[in-house]
Amino acid sequence: MSEQEPVLVVGATGSLGGQVVDRLLARGKKVRALVRPTSNAGRLEAKGVEIARGDMLDLESLIAAMTGAAAVITTAAGYTGNNKNAHEIDTLGNTNLAVAASKVGVKRFVLTSILTSDQTPDVPHFWHKKLAEDKLEELGVPFVALRPGAFFDQIAQLGGDPFEKGRIIWLGSKNVPLTFVLTSDLATYLAEAVDANVADGERIDLGWTRPTSMRESADVASRLRNKKIRVLAMPTGLLRAVGKIVGKSAPLMSDMGGMAAWFDSGRYVANTTRQTELFGPAPTPEDAITRFAAGLGH
Repeated sequence: MSEQEPVLVVGATGSLGGQVVDRLLARGKKVRALVRPTSNAGRLEAKGVEIARGDMLDLESLIAAMTGAAAVITTAAGYTGNNKNAHEIDTLGNTNLAVAASKVGVKRFVLTSILTSDQTPDVPHFWHKKLAEDKLEELGVPFVALRPGAFFDQIAQLGGDPFEKGRIIWLGSKNVPLTFVLTSDLATYLAEAVDANVADGERIDLGWTRPTSMRESADVASRLRNKKIRVLAMPTGLLRAVGKIVGKSAPLMSDMGGMAAWFDSGRYVANTTRQTELFGPAPTPEDAITRFAAGLGH
């Protein structure tokens, strides 16, 4: 990729997107950020980031933002951002990104997807990522989809600092192994994917060296702090029952029930072979949780 052309980051004001911006700058890349007209871009501008005002629901603004960009990385997600337009962002918004990339002729599009998204039609925010992959492929956009597992650091802090509180809140069974990642590691992989030697249309699983149950992960954290950390698990059946009751008035609750059921299936597991080839050895659970703890000052 040309060092003179910027990399456009969609979702740069979010936690993951902000870290991607930092990784790109550290690699000597010029960065352009898509920022909604009403959002404060001061922190990005202070880092020397070029600001492109626009919105995923405004196709013309996306075309303008991508014009002249060497690559595009999108970390945007309506569901995890708890956005009032979550469904539109995850459906129409992702379609608009693909259409804009096709029209502009983007050379490398890096999509933040989700592990096993192609197997989960009953989990809408997973399935929407699969559809985004399909749309990029349909339009002939040169893309790579990184498919991370569950964000351990974000989940572990749902109830506050787990090392201080002595607990982690979880969805579904705490005994079924699954794949986790750290947000910081994913940010590094996304930045590196801009120049990675990948074939167009590759879908790459991301995770730790082995799947771990939340109970096992909490035990690792407990040993680090020499303090028992409990797992407070919300049963999948309860989540699904509540989802049926609230229905369309609270679609995210139904989505959470479907996600917990998928976690409980034991099939939310990454094959990290390609990850290792491209980005180096996958982190062990012990290494990742140690770094997570250090990031919280423990």
